[in-house]
Amino acid sequence: MSEFYGMNIFLAETSATSGGLDSLLEPTGPIKRAQELAARAFGARQTFFATNGTSTCNKIVVQAIVRPGDIVLVDRDCHKSHHYGMVLAGANVVYLDSYPLSEYSMYGAVPLREIKHALLKLKAAGKLHRVRMLLLTNCTFDGIIYNVERVMEECLAIKPDLVFLWDEAWFAFARFSPTYRLRTAMNTAQVLRARFRDPAYAERYEAHRKEIENFTDEQLLETRLMPDPAKARVRAYATQSTHKTLTSLRQGSMIHVHDQDFKGSVEQAFHEAYMTHTSTSPNYQIIASLDVGRRQVELEGFEFVQKQIEAAMTMRKAIDSHPLLKRYFKVLSVKELIPSDHRESGIEAYWDREQGWNDTWNAFVSDEFALDASRVTLAVGNAGYDGDTFKNEVLMNKHGIQINKTSRNTVLFMTNIGTTRSSVAYLIEVLVRVAQDLDAQLEDASSMERRAFERRVKSLTMEYPPLPDFSRFHDSFRRGRAEDTAEGDLRTAYFIAYDEANCDYFPIEDGSMEAAMDAGRELVSTAFIIPYPPGFPILVPGQVISKEILHFMRALDVKEIHGYRTDLGLRVFTDEALERAHSESSQ
Repeated sequence: MSEFYGMNIFLAETSATSGGLDSLLEPTGPIKRAQELAARAFGARQTFFATNGTSTCNKIVVQAIVRPGDIVLVDRDCHKSHHYGMVLAGANVVYLDSYPLSEYSMYGAVPLREIKHALLKLKAAGKLHRVRMLLLTNCTFDGIIYNVERVMEECLAIKPDLVFLWDEAWFAFARFSPTYRLRTAMNTAQVLRARFRDPAYAERYEAHRKEIENFTDEQLLETRLMPDPAKARVRAYATQSTHKTLTSLRQGSMIHVHDQDFKGSVEQAFHEAYMTHTSTSPNYQIIASLDVGRRQVELEGFEFVQKQIEAAMTMRKAIDSHPLLKRYFKVLSVKELIPSDHRESGIEAYWDREQGWNDTWNAFVSDEFALDASRVTLAVGNAGYDGDTFKNEVLMNKHGIQINKTSRNTVLFMTNIGTTRSSVAYLIEVLVRVAQDLDAQLEDASSMERRAFERRVKSLTMEYPPLPDFSRFHDSFRRGRAEDTAEGDLRTAYFIAYDEANCDYFPIEDGSMEAAMDAGRELVSTAFIIPYPPGFPILVPGQVISKEILHFMRALDVKEIHGYRTDLGLRVFTDEALERAHSESSQ
Protein backbone atom coordinates (compact mmCIF):
# COMPACT_ATOMS: atom_id res chain seq x y z
CA MET A 1 0.00 0.00 0.00
CA SER A 2 2.75 2.44 0.87
CA GLU A 3 4.52 1.64 -2.42
CA PHE A 4 1.40 2.45 -4.41
CA TYR A 5 0.06 5.49 -2.52
CA GLY A 6 3.18 6.78 -0.82
CA MET A 7 3.52 7.73 2.82
CA ASN A 8 1.37 10.87 2.69
CA ILE A 9 -1.81 8.80 2.69
CA PHE A 10 -0.92 7.67 6.21
CA LEU A 11 -0.01 11.18 7.35
CA ALA A 12 -3.31 12.71 6.25
CA GLU A 13 -5.42 11.32 9.12
CA THR A 14 -7.14 14.18 10.92
CA SER A 15 -10.46 15.23 12.44
CA ALA A 16 -12.72 18.26 12.73
CA THR A 17 -12.33 18.02 16.51
CA SER A 18 -8.62 18.75 16.12
CA GLY A 19 -9.41 22.25 14.87
CA GLY A 20 -8.84 23.94 11.56
CA LEU A 21 -11.27 21.77 9.59
CA ASP A 22 -14.99 22.05 8.92
CA SER A 23 -17.40 19.39 10.23
CA LEU A 24 -19.34 17.22 7.79
CA LEU A 25 -22.13 16.80 10.34
CA GLU A 26 -22.49 20.54 11.11
CA PRO A 27 -20.73 22.36 8.24
CA THR A 28 -20.25 26.09 8.53
CA GLY A 29 -17.12 26.69 6.45
CA PRO A 30 -15.43 25.06 3.43
CA ILE A 31 -17.65 21.94 3.41
CA LYS A 32 -20.80 24.05 3.56
CA ARG A 33 -19.51 26.14 0.66
CA ALA A 34 -18.51 23.03 -1.31
CA GLN A 35 -22.02 21.57 -0.89
CA GLU A 36 -23.58 24.83 -2.03
CA LEU A 37 -21.40 24.81 -5.15
CA ALA A 38 -22.38 21.19 -5.80
CA ALA A 39 -26.06 22.11 -5.53
CA ARG A 40 -25.46 24.82 -8.15
CA ALA A 41 -23.62 22.40 -10.43
CA PHE A 42 -26.26 19.67 -10.26
CA GLY A 43 -29.34 21.92 -10.22
CA ALA A 44 -30.42 21.08 -6.66
CA ARG A 45 -31.86 23.23 -3.89
CA GLN A 46 -29.64 21.47 -1.33
CA THR A 47 -26.79 18.98 -1.73
CA PHE A 48 -25.24 16.82 0.98
CA PHE A 49 -21.95 14.93 0.77
CA ALA A 50 -21.55 11.33 1.91
CA THR A 51 -18.29 9.50 2.53
CA ASN A 52 -19.65 5.97 2.73
CA GLY A 53 -21.35 5.50 -0.60
CA THR A 54 -24.79 5.80 -2.13
CA SER A 55 -25.95 2.79 -0.11
CA THR A 56 -25.88 5.08 2.90
CA CYS A 57 -27.38 8.00 0.97
CA ASN A 58 -30.36 5.82 0.12
CA LYS A 59 -30.93 4.86 3.74
CA ILE A 60 -30.64 8.49 4.86
CA VAL A 61 -33.34 9.66 2.45
CA VAL A 62 -35.67 6.76 3.21
CA GLN A 63 -35.33 7.20 6.96
CA ALA A 64 -35.86 10.97 6.69
CA ILE A 65 -39.04 10.68 4.59
CA VAL A 66 -40.71 7.39 5.53
CA ARG A 67 -42.47 6.75 8.82
CA PRO A 68 -43.52 3.32 10.18
CA GLY A 69 -46.63 2.17 8.36
CA ASP A 70 -46.18 4.46 5.35
CA ILE A 71 -46.68 2.80 1.98
CA VAL A 72 -43.75 3.01 -0.41
CA LEU A 73 -43.79 1.90 -4.05
CA VAL A 74 -40.44 0.29 -4.84
CA ASP A 75 -38.78 -1.06 -7.95
CA ARG A 76 -38.13 -4.68 -6.95
CA ASP A 77 -34.86 -4.77 -8.87
CA CYS A 78 -33.36 -1.75 -7.12
CA HIS A 79 -30.15 -1.85 -5.08
CA LYS A 80 -30.31 -3.86 -1.88
CA SER A 81 -29.72 -0.73 0.23
CA HIS A 82 -33.27 0.37 -0.58
CA HIS A 83 -34.73 -2.92 0.60
CA TYR A 84 -32.81 -2.71 3.86
CA GLY A 85 -33.86 0.94 4.14
CA MET A 86 -37.48 -0.18 4.02
CA VAL A 87 -36.80 -2.58 6.90
CA LEU A 88 -35.16 0.17 8.98
CA ALA A 89 -37.98 2.64 8.31
CA GLY A 90 -40.79 0.16 8.95
CA ALA A 91 -42.35 0.85 5.56
CA ASN A 92 -45.18 -1.15 4.04
CA VAL A 93 -43.76 -1.98 0.63
CA VAL A 94 -45.52 -2.39 -2.69
CA TYR A 95 -43.04 -4.00 -5.05
CA LEU A 96 -43.32 -3.02 -8.71
CA ASP A 97 -42.31 -5.42 -11.48
CA SER A 98 -40.11 -4.28 -14.34
CA TYR A 99 -40.66 -5.58 -17.83
CA PRO A 100 -38.69 -8.81 -18.33
CA LEU A 101 -35.89 -9.48 -20.80
CA SER A 102 -35.99 -13.25 -20.36
CA GLU A 103 -33.71 -13.97 -23.32
CA TYR A 104 -30.89 -12.23 -21.45
CA SER A 105 -31.93 -13.06 -17.85
CA MET A 106 -32.34 -9.42 -16.92
CA TYR A 107 -35.10 -6.93 -16.21
CA GLY A 108 -35.69 -3.57 -17.84
CA ALA A 109 -37.54 -0.89 -15.87
CA VAL A 110 -41.01 -0.40 -14.37
CA PRO A 111 -43.61 0.72 -16.95
CA LEU A 112 -45.56 3.83 -15.99
CA ARG A 113 -48.79 1.90 -16.42
CA GLU A 114 -47.67 -0.46 -13.63
CA ILE A 115 -46.97 2.49 -11.31
CA LYS A 116 -50.30 4.19 -12.07
CA HIS A 117 -52.16 0.91 -11.59
CA ALA A 118 -50.65 0.47 -8.11
CA LEU A 119 -51.52 4.05 -7.11
CA LEU A 120 -55.08 3.83 -8.42
CA LYS A 121 -55.63 0.53 -6.61
CA LEU A 122 -54.47 2.05 -3.34
CA LYS A 123 -56.69 5.07 -3.98
CA ALA A 124 -59.71 2.82 -4.50
CA ALA A 125 -58.93 1.09 -1.20
CA GLY A 126 -58.86 4.43 0.61
CA LYS A 127 -55.13 4.22 1.32
CA LEU A 128 -53.72 7.00 -0.83
CA HIS A 129 -53.11 9.12 2.29
CA ARG A 130 -50.66 6.47 3.52
CA VAL A 131 -48.66 6.42 0.27
CA ARG A 132 -45.45 8.33 0.91
CA MET A 133 -42.81 7.65 -1.72
CA LEU A 134 -42.03 6.21 -5.15
CA LEU A 135 -38.52 4.78 -5.44
CA LEU A 136 -37.00 4.01 -8.85
CA THR A 137 -33.51 3.42 -10.25
CA ASN A 138 -32.56 5.87 -13.00
CA CYS A 139 -30.75 4.80 -14.97
CA THR A 140 -30.66 1.07 -14.33
CA PHE A 141 -27.39 -0.84 -14.27
CA ASP A 142 -28.13 -1.98 -17.83
CA GLY A 143 -28.74 1.59 -19.01
CA ILE A 144 -32.53 1.88 -19.15
CA ILE A 145 -33.49 5.52 -18.51
CA TYR A 146 -36.94 6.62 -17.33
CA ASN A 147 -38.91 9.50 -18.74
CA VAL A 148 -38.66 11.23 -15.35
CA GLU A 149 -40.85 14.17 -16.29
CA ARG A 150 -43.73 11.99 -17.42
CA VAL A 151 -43.49 9.68 -14.40
CA MET A 152 -43.54 12.58 -11.95
CA GLU A 153 -46.34 14.40 -13.75
CA GLU A 154 -48.71 11.45 -13.96
CA CYS A 155 -48.02 10.24 -10.44
CA LEU A 156 -48.58 13.73 -9.03
CA ALA A 157 -51.91 13.79 -10.87
CA ILE A 158 -52.98 10.87 -8.67
CA LYS A 159 -51.05 11.67 -5.47
CA PRO A 160 -50.17 15.40 -5.41
CA ASP A 161 -47.72 15.22 -2.49
CA LEU A 162 -45.88 12.05 -3.53
CA VAL A 163 -42.15 12.07 -2.76
CA PHE A 164 -39.79 10.73 -5.45
CA LEU A 165 -36.46 9.09 -4.69
CA TRP A 166 -34.48 8.61 -7.88
CA ASP A 167 -31.45 6.37 -7.40
CA GLU A 168 -29.02 7.93 -9.89
CA ALA A 169 -26.00 6.04 -8.58
CA TRP A 170 -24.77 5.41 -12.14
CA PHE A 171 -26.14 8.62 -13.64
CA ALA A 172 -24.26 11.51 -12.03
CA PHE A 173 -22.66 12.39 -15.39
CA ALA A 174 -26.06 12.96 -17.03
CA ARG A 175 -26.35 16.52 -15.77
CA PHE A 176 -23.54 17.54 -18.11
CA SER A 177 -25.12 16.39 -21.36
CA PRO A 178 -27.99 18.47 -22.79
CA THR A 179 -29.71 15.31 -23.99
CA TYR A 180 -29.27 13.22 -20.87
CA ARG A 181 -30.10 16.15 -18.57
CA LEU A 182 -33.71 15.98 -19.76
CA ARG A 183 -34.11 12.76 -17.80
CA THR A 184 -32.54 13.69 -14.48
CA ALA A 185 -34.46 14.26 -11.26
CA MET A 186 -33.14 17.73 -10.48
CA ASN A 187 -33.71 19.11 -13.98
CA THR A 188 -37.24 17.69 -14.04
CA ALA A 189 -38.03 19.22 -10.65
CA GLN A 190 -37.00 22.64 -11.96
CA VAL A 191 -39.08 22.19 -15.12
CA LEU A 192 -42.20 21.13 -13.20
CA ARG A 193 -41.91 23.95 -10.66
CA ALA A 194 -41.86 26.48 -13.49
CA ARG A 195 -44.70 24.74 -15.34
CA PHE A 196 -47.02 24.67 -12.35
CA ARG A 197 -46.57 28.43 -11.89
CA ASP A 198 -47.56 29.15 -15.49
CA PRO A 199 -51.18 30.48 -15.84
CA ALA A 200 -51.41 28.88 -19.29
CA TYR A 201 -50.79 25.47 -17.72
CA ALA A 202 -53.59 26.10 -15.22
CA GLU A 203 -55.98 26.70 -18.12
CA ARG A 204 -54.89 23.49 -19.85
CA TYR A 205 -55.28 21.58 -16.61
CA GLU A 206 -58.83 22.84 -16.11
CA ALA A 207 -59.84 21.56 -19.55
CA HIS A 208 -58.10 18.25 -18.79
CA ARG A 209 -59.88 17.92 -15.42
CA LYS A 210 -63.29 18.31 -17.05
CA GLU A 211 -62.38 15.79 -19.72
CA ILE A 212 -61.40 13.01 -17.29
CA GLU A 213 -63.73 13.65 -14.34
CA ASN A 214 -65.92 10.64 -15.20
CA PHE A 215 -63.17 8.35 -16.46
CA THR A 216 -62.83 4.85 -15.06
CA ASP A 217 -59.51 3.67 -13.68
CA GLU A 218 -58.92 1.72 -16.89
CA GLN A 219 -59.40 4.88 -18.92
CA LEU A 220 -57.05 6.78 -16.59
CA LEU A 221 -54.38 4.15 -17.22
CA GLU A 222 -54.59 4.90 -20.94
CA THR A 223 -54.60 8.70 -20.53
CA ARG A 224 -51.65 11.02 -20.01
CA LEU A 225 -52.62 12.67 -16.73
CA MET A 226 -51.93 16.26 -15.69
CA PRO A 227 -51.39 17.31 -12.07
CA ASP A 228 -53.47 20.04 -10.44
CA PRO A 229 -51.03 22.98 -10.17
CA ALA A 230 -52.84 24.24 -7.09
CA LYS A 231 -52.22 20.98 -5.22
CA ALA A 232 -49.08 19.41 -6.68
CA ARG A 233 -45.90 19.61 -4.61
CA VAL A 234 -42.58 18.96 -6.34
CA ARG A 235 -40.63 16.72 -3.98
CA ALA A 236 -37.63 15.04 -5.61
CA TYR A 237 -34.48 13.46 -4.17
CA ALA A 238 -31.56 12.02 -6.15
CA THR A 239 -28.71 9.93 -4.78
CA GLN A 240 -25.56 9.75 -6.88
CA SER A 241 -22.31 7.82 -6.70
CA THR A 242 -19.88 10.51 -7.78
CA HIS A 243 -17.09 7.93 -7.59
CA LYS A 244 -18.80 5.70 -10.16
CA THR A 245 -19.20 7.98 -13.17
CA LEU A 246 -17.41 11.22 -12.25
CA THR A 247 -14.23 12.03 -10.32
CA SER A 248 -14.08 11.17 -6.63
CA LEU A 249 -12.36 8.77 -4.29
CA ARG A 250 -14.19 5.52 -3.67
CA GLN A 251 -17.41 5.91 -1.61
CA GLY A 252 -17.73 9.60 -2.45
CA SER A 253 -21.44 10.24 -3.06
CA MET A 254 -23.99 13.05 -2.99
CA ILE A 255 -27.65 13.54 -2.06
CA HIS A 256 -29.41 16.19 -4.16
CA VAL A 257 -32.68 17.66 -2.93
CA HIS A 258 -35.42 19.64 -4.67
CA ASP A 259 -38.30 19.39 -2.22
CA GLN A 260 -40.79 22.22 -1.77
CA ASP A 261 -41.56 20.93 1.73
CA PHE A 262 -37.98 20.26 2.83
CA LYS A 263 -37.68 23.33 5.06
CA GLY A 264 -41.15 22.97 6.48
CA SER A 265 -41.44 19.29 7.26
CA VAL A 266 -38.33 17.28 6.39
CA GLU A 267 -35.22 19.22 7.38
CA GLN A 268 -35.08 18.13 11.03
CA ALA A 269 -35.83 14.48 10.21
CA PHE A 270 -33.23 14.57 7.44
CA HIS A 271 -30.67 15.98 9.84
CA GLU A 272 -31.38 13.16 12.33
CA ALA A 273 -31.16 10.51 9.59
CA TYR A 274 -27.91 12.05 8.34
CA MET A 275 -26.53 11.91 11.89
CA THR A 276 -27.66 8.30 12.23
CA HIS A 277 -25.84 7.03 9.16
CA THR A 278 -22.84 9.36 8.82
CA SER A 279 -19.59 8.65 10.60
CA THR A 280 -18.32 11.18 13.14
CA SER A 281 -14.87 10.46 11.68
CA PRO A 282 -15.36 11.01 7.94
CA ASN A 283 -12.50 10.76 5.50
CA TYR A 284 -11.56 14.32 4.52
CA GLN A 285 -9.78 13.17 1.39
CA ILE A 286 -13.11 11.83 0.09
CA ILE A 287 -14.85 15.11 0.94
CA ALA A 288 -12.17 17.10 -0.86
CA SER A 289 -12.34 14.79 -3.88
CA LEU A 290 -16.08 15.44 -4.19
CA ASP A 291 -15.39 19.13 -4.53
CA VAL A 292 -12.62 18.45 -7.05
CA GLY A 293 -15.01 16.31 -9.08
CA ARG A 294 -17.66 19.02 -8.98
CA ARG A 295 -15.20 21.65 -10.19
CA GLN A 296 -13.95 19.40 -12.96
CA VAL A 297 -17.37 18.78 -14.50
CA GLU A 298 -18.49 22.39 -14.13
CA LEU A 299 -15.47 23.42 -16.19
CA GLU A 300 -15.15 20.49 -18.61
CA GLY A 301 -18.14 18.20 -18.05
CA PHE A 302 -19.78 18.65 -21.43
CA GLU A 303 -16.61 17.73 -23.32
CA PHE A 304 -15.87 14.75 -21.05
CA VAL A 305 -19.37 13.28 -21.34
CA GLN A 306 -19.38 13.72 -25.11
CA LYS A 307 -16.11 11.81 -25.35
CA GLN A 308 -17.47 9.15 -23.03
CA ILE A 309 -20.49 8.55 -25.26
CA GLU A 310 -18.41 8.70 -28.43
CA ALA A 311 -16.09 6.02 -27.02
CA ALA A 312 -19.05 3.71 -26.43
CA MET A 313 -20.46 4.34 -29.89
CA THR A 314 -17.05 3.61 -31.39
CA MET A 315 -17.02 0.33 -29.51
CA ARG A 316 -20.48 -0.55 -30.84
CA LYS A 317 -19.50 0.27 -34.39
CA ALA A 318 -16.27 -1.74 -34.20
CA ILE A 319 -17.99 -4.87 -32.87
CA ASP A 320 -21.00 -4.68 -35.20
CA SER A 321 -18.80 -4.09 -38.26
CA HIS A 322 -16.16 -6.75 -37.63
CA PRO A 323 -16.92 -9.92 -39.65
CA LEU A 324 -15.26 -12.26 -37.11
CA LEU A 325 -16.71 -10.65 -34.00
CA LYS A 326 -20.23 -10.72 -35.45
CA ARG A 327 -20.01 -14.50 -35.55
CA TYR A 328 -19.73 -14.87 -31.77
CA PHE A 329 -20.79 -11.56 -30.19
CA LYS A 330 -23.70 -9.20 -30.47
CA VAL A 331 -24.12 -5.71 -29.06
CA LEU A 332 -27.68 -5.41 -27.78
CA SER A 333 -29.35 -2.38 -29.30
CA VAL A 334 -32.34 -0.34 -28.20
CA LYS A 335 -34.84 -2.75 -29.75
CA GLU A 336 -33.45 -5.69 -27.74
CA LEU A 337 -33.46 -3.80 -24.43
CA ILE A 338 -36.61 -1.67 -24.75
CA PRO A 339 -39.83 -3.21 -26.14
CA SER A 340 -41.49 -1.31 -28.97
CA ASP A 341 -44.49 -0.42 -26.77
CA HIS A 342 -42.17 1.86 -24.80
CA ARG A 343 -40.43 3.43 -27.81
CA GLU A 344 -42.82 5.96 -29.32
CA SER A 345 -40.08 7.38 -31.56
CA GLY A 346 -39.67 4.04 -33.31
CA ILE A 347 -35.85 4.26 -33.08
CA GLU A 348 -34.42 0.74 -32.84
CA ALA A 349 -30.70 1.53 -32.60
CA TYR A 350 -28.54 4.59 -32.06
CA TRP A 351 -26.16 3.29 -34.72
CA ASP A 352 -26.46 0.54 -37.32
CA ARG A 353 -24.52 -0.53 -40.39
CA GLU A 354 -27.23 0.48 -42.87
CA GLN A 355 -28.30 3.88 -41.50
CA GLY A 356 -25.26 5.01 -39.52
CA TRP A 357 -25.99 7.41 -36.63
CA ASN A 358 -29.61 7.94 -35.63
CA ASP A 359 -31.02 11.04 -33.97
CA THR A 360 -31.33 10.13 -30.30
CA TRP A 361 -32.88 13.46 -29.30
CA ASN A 362 -36.36 12.30 -30.39
CA ALA A 363 -36.00 9.15 -28.32
CA PHE A 364 -35.01 11.09 -25.20
CA VAL A 365 -37.85 13.58 -25.65
CA SER A 366 -40.72 11.22 -26.40
CA ASP A 367 -40.01 7.59 -25.48
CA GLU A 368 -41.11 6.10 -22.19
CA PHE A 369 -37.65 4.58 -21.85
CA ALA A 370 -34.36 5.53 -23.46
CA LEU A 371 -31.01 3.76 -23.46
CA ASP A 372 -27.79 5.13 -22.03
CA ALA A 373 -25.44 4.90 -24.99
CA SER A 374 -22.37 4.83 -22.72
CA ARG A 375 -23.27 1.26 -21.71
CA VAL A 376 -22.56 -1.56 -24.11
CA THR A 377 -24.30 -4.84 -23.33
CA LEU A 378 -22.56 -7.66 -25.18
CA ALA A 379 -24.31 -11.00 -25.71
CA VAL A 380 -21.69 -13.76 -25.41
CA GLY A 381 -23.91 -16.86 -25.61
CA ASN A 382 -22.94 -17.61 -29.23
CA ALA A 383 -19.35 -17.91 -28.03
CA GLY A 384 -20.43 -20.66 -25.63
CA TYR A 385 -19.70 -18.56 -22.55
CA ASP A 386 -21.99 -17.64 -19.71
CA GLY A 387 -21.54 -14.09 -18.44
CA ASP A 388 -19.75 -14.97 -15.20
CA THR A 389 -17.22 -17.25 -16.91
CA PHE A 390 -16.52 -14.68 -19.63
CA LYS A 391 -16.04 -11.97 -17.01
CA ASN A 392 -13.65 -13.89 -14.78
CA GLU A 393 -11.87 -16.55 -16.81
CA VAL A 394 -11.57 -14.67 -20.10
CA LEU A 395 -11.57 -10.93 -19.47
CA MET A 396 -10.04 -10.74 -15.99
CA ASN A 397 -7.75 -13.74 -15.64
CA LYS A 398 -6.38 -13.76 -19.19
CA HIS A 399 -6.47 -10.12 -20.21
CA GLY A 400 -6.74 -8.00 -17.05
CA ILE A 401 -10.03 -6.35 -18.04
CA GLN A 402 -12.37 -5.65 -15.13
CA ILE A 403 -16.14 -5.31 -15.47
CA ASN A 404 -18.97 -5.27 -12.93
CA LYS A 405 -22.18 -6.52 -14.45
CA THR A 406 -23.05 -9.81 -16.08
CA SER A 407 -26.20 -11.82 -16.70
CA ARG A 408 -26.59 -15.44 -17.71
CA ASN A 409 -25.39 -14.75 -21.26
CA THR A 410 -24.27 -11.10 -21.37
CA VAL A 411 -21.53 -8.85 -20.04
CA LEU A 412 -21.75 -5.10 -19.63
CA PHE A 413 -19.04 -2.63 -20.66
CA MET A 414 -19.35 0.95 -19.43
CA THR A 415 -17.41 3.93 -20.63
CA ASN A 416 -16.85 6.91 -18.33
CA ILE A 417 -15.19 10.31 -18.45
CA GLY A 418 -11.81 8.63 -18.03
CA THR A 419 -12.18 6.12 -20.88
CA THR A 420 -9.45 6.50 -23.51
CA ARG A 421 -9.26 5.48 -27.16
CA SER A 422 -6.52 3.04 -26.29
CA SER A 423 -8.69 1.25 -23.72
CA VAL A 424 -11.47 0.81 -26.30
CA ALA A 425 -8.94 -0.40 -28.87
CA TYR A 426 -7.50 -2.89 -26.38
CA LEU A 427 -10.96 -4.29 -25.63
CA ILE A 428 -11.68 -4.79 -29.33
CA GLU A 429 -8.28 -6.45 -29.73
CA VAL A 430 -9.07 -8.85 -26.87
CA LEU A 431 -12.47 -9.75 -28.33
CA VAL A 432 -10.83 -10.47 -31.69
CA ARG A 433 -8.30 -12.75 -29.96
CA VAL A 434 -11.11 -14.60 -28.19
CA ALA A 435 -12.95 -15.06 -31.47
CA GLN A 436 -9.79 -16.27 -33.21
CA ASP A 437 -9.14 -18.77 -30.42
CA LEU A 438 -12.70 -20.06 -30.76
CA ASP A 439 -12.25 -20.45 -34.50
CA ALA A 440 -9.05 -22.42 -33.96
CA GLN A 441 -10.58 -24.63 -31.26
CA LEU A 442 -13.62 -25.46 -33.38
CA GLU A 443 -11.48 -26.12 -36.45
CA ASP A 444 -9.48 -28.74 -34.53
CA ALA A 445 -12.40 -30.05 -32.45
CA SER A 446 -13.73 -33.57 -32.69
CA SER A 447 -17.37 -34.13 -33.60
CA MET A 448 -18.20 -34.71 -29.91
CA GLU A 449 -16.45 -31.49 -28.89
CA ARG A 450 -18.34 -29.58 -31.57
CA ARG A 451 -21.60 -31.11 -30.36
CA ALA A 452 -20.81 -30.09 -26.77
CA PHE A 453 -20.10 -26.53 -27.92
CA GLU A 454 -23.37 -26.39 -29.85
CA ARG A 455 -25.25 -27.65 -26.77
CA ARG A 456 -23.73 -24.88 -24.65
CA VAL A 457 -24.66 -22.28 -27.24
CA LYS A 458 -28.21 -23.60 -27.49
CA SER A 459 -28.59 -23.62 -23.72
CA LEU A 460 -27.40 -20.03 -23.42
CA THR A 461 -29.27 -18.58 -26.39
CA MET A 462 -32.46 -20.61 -26.66
CA GLU A 463 -33.16 -22.45 -23.41
CA TYR A 464 -33.35 -19.44 -21.13
CA PRO A 465 -35.39 -19.55 -17.90
CA PRO A 466 -38.41 -17.23 -17.74
CA LEU A 467 -37.95 -14.44 -15.23
CA PRO A 468 -40.34 -14.66 -12.27
CA ASP A 469 -42.45 -11.70 -11.20
CA PHE A 470 -42.82 -10.78 -7.55
CA SER A 471 -45.21 -13.38 -6.16
CA ARG A 472 -46.87 -11.76 -3.13
CA PHE A 473 -46.42 -11.14 0.55
CA HIS A 474 -47.88 -13.83 2.80
CA ASP A 475 -51.13 -12.81 4.49
CA SER A 476 -49.32 -12.78 7.86
CA PHE A 477 -47.36 -9.75 6.63
CA ARG A 478 -50.06 -8.00 4.58
CA ARG A 479 -51.98 -5.20 6.20
CA GLY A 480 -53.81 -4.78 2.92
CA ARG A 481 -55.19 -8.28 2.55
CA ALA A 482 -58.80 -7.27 3.27
CA GLU A 483 -58.71 -4.64 0.51
CA ASP A 484 -56.63 -6.83 -1.82
CA THR A 485 -53.80 -4.30 -2.00
CA ALA A 486 -50.22 -5.52 -2.30
CA GLU A 487 -48.29 -3.75 0.47
CA GLY A 488 -46.26 -5.94 2.82
CA ASP A 489 -44.61 -5.48 6.21
CA LEU A 490 -40.95 -6.23 5.52
CA ARG A 491 -39.78 -5.18 8.96
CA THR A 492 -41.93 -7.64 10.90
CA ALA A 493 -40.92 -10.55 8.67
CA TYR A 494 -37.27 -9.55 8.86
CA PHE A 495 -37.10 -9.48 12.66
CA ILE A 496 -39.27 -12.55 13.29
CA ALA A 497 -36.55 -14.46 11.44
CA TYR A 498 -34.01 -13.45 14.11
CA ASP A 499 -35.47 -16.24 16.26
CA GLU A 500 -34.15 -19.51 14.84
CA ALA A 501 -37.12 -21.36 16.37
CA ASN A 502 -39.35 -19.60 13.82
CA CYS A 503 -37.40 -20.96 10.87
CA ASP A 504 -37.03 -24.16 8.88
CA TYR A 505 -34.77 -25.16 5.98
CA PHE A 506 -35.45 -26.79 2.61
CA PRO A 507 -32.92 -27.77 -0.06
CA ILE A 508 -33.90 -26.44 -3.47
CA GLU A 509 -32.55 -29.33 -5.56
CA ASP A 510 -34.41 -32.43 -4.33
CA GLY A 511 -38.02 -31.49 -5.06
CA SER A 512 -39.03 -31.38 -1.40
CA MET A 513 -40.21 -27.78 -1.68
CA GLU A 514 -42.55 -28.59 -4.57
CA ALA A 515 -43.83 -31.58 -2.63
CA ALA A 516 -44.62 -29.35 0.35
CA MET A 517 -46.38 -26.86 -1.92
CA ASP A 518 -48.41 -29.62 -3.55
CA ALA A 519 -49.44 -30.76 -0.08
CA GLY A 520 -50.88 -27.31 0.55
CA ARG A 521 -48.11 -25.64 2.56
CA GLU A 522 -47.20 -22.04 1.79
CA LEU A 523 -43.44 -21.62 1.99
CA VAL A 524 -42.41 -18.09 2.97
CA SER A 525 -38.91 -16.64 2.72
CA THR A 526 -37.26 -15.33 5.87
CA ALA A 527 -34.57 -13.30 4.11
CA PHE A 528 -33.45 -11.50 0.98
CA ILE A 529 -32.39 -14.12 -1.58
CA ILE A 530 -30.15 -12.61 -4.23
CA PRO A 531 -28.56 -14.80 -6.94
CA TYR A 532 -25.40 -13.25 -8.32
CA PRO A 533 -25.45 -12.78 -11.20
CA PRO A 534 -27.91 -11.20 -12.00
CA GLY A 535 -27.89 -9.52 -8.56
CA PHE A 536 -31.52 -8.58 -7.87
CA PRO A 537 -33.56 -10.06 -5.00
CA ILE A 538 -35.91 -12.75 -6.20
CA LEU A 539 -37.22 -13.25 -2.66
CA VAL A 540 -37.63 -10.82 0.24
CA PRO A 541 -38.62 -11.47 3.87
CA GLY A 542 -42.29 -12.39 4.04
CA GLN A 543 -42.62 -13.29 0.35
CA VAL A 544 -44.38 -16.48 -0.71
CA ILE A 545 -42.04 -18.80 -2.61
CA SER A 546 -43.44 -19.94 -5.96
CA LYS A 547 -42.47 -22.83 -8.21
CA GLU A 548 -41.48 -20.32 -10.89
CA ILE A 549 -38.94 -18.75 -8.53
CA LEU A 550 -37.48 -22.16 -7.65
CA HIS A 551 -37.20 -23.03 -11.33
CA PHE A 552 -35.42 -19.76 -12.01
CA MET A 553 -32.95 -20.34 -9.15
CA ARG A 554 -32.06 -23.78 -10.46
CA ALA A 555 -31.82 -22.71 -14.09
CA LEU A 556 -29.42 -19.86 -13.35
CA ASP A 557 -26.72 -22.26 -12.13
CA VAL A 558 -24.84 -19.45 -10.38
CA LYS A 559 -21.95 -19.71 -7.95
CA GLU A 560 -23.43 -17.32 -5.39
CA ILE A 561 -26.93 -17.04 -3.96
CA HIS A 562 -26.76 -14.46 -1.18
CA GLY A 563 -29.04 -15.45 1.68
CA TYR A 564 -29.05 -19.14 0.74
CA ARG A 565 -27.21 -21.67 2.89
CA THR A 566 -25.84 -24.41 0.66
CA ASP A 567 -25.28 -26.64 3.70
CA LEU A 568 -28.83 -26.26 5.02
CA GLY A 569 -31.01 -24.99 2.18
CA LEU A 570 -33.52 -22.18 1.73
CA ARG A 571 -34.66 -20.69 5.03
CA VAL A 572 -38.45 -20.44 5.45
CA PHE A 573 -40.85 -19.67 8.26
CA THR A 574 -42.47 -22.48 10.22
CA ASP A 575 -46.26 -22.74 10.03
CA GLU A 576 -46.45 -21.91 13.72
CA ALA A 577 -44.50 -18.68 13.24
CA LEU A 578 -46.78 -17.65 10.37
CA GLU A 579 -49.88 -18.35 12.43
CA ARG A 580 -48.61 -16.22 15.32
CA ALA A 581 -47.68 -13.39 12.95
CA HIS A 582 -51.11 -13.60 11.29
CA SER A 583 -52.86 -13.44 14.64
CA GLU A 584 -50.81 -10.44 15.80
CA SER A 585 -51.30 -8.54 12.53
CA SER A 586 -55.08 -9.02 12.80
CA GLN A 587 -55.29 -7.48 16.27
